[in-house]
Amino acid sequence: MTNLPRHHGWSIARVVPLLAGAFVLISVVAAAAWSSWWLVFTGFVGVNLLLYGVAGWCPVTLVLRRLGLPATAPCAPSRI
Repeated sequence: MTNLPRHHGWSIARVVPLLAGAFVLISVVAAAAWSSWWLVFTGFVGVNLLLYGVAGWCPVTLVLRRLGLPATAPCAPSRI
């Protein structure tokens, strides 16, 4: 049986995709419930996620840095 990796604290590298996924789900539900114009927000989130993947930066990373989140999580202690 394989042990799944555990996360060791919140980091910008973990929070950005988490927020993007939440915003996409919220905007898709809003588009289904109210107006298809909410899909513009979904596209905006997608563009920012692509920017983060290519450049390692997107607007939300500035906010997360101000909140004191580290860029990456600390290394996990090795088990022997």
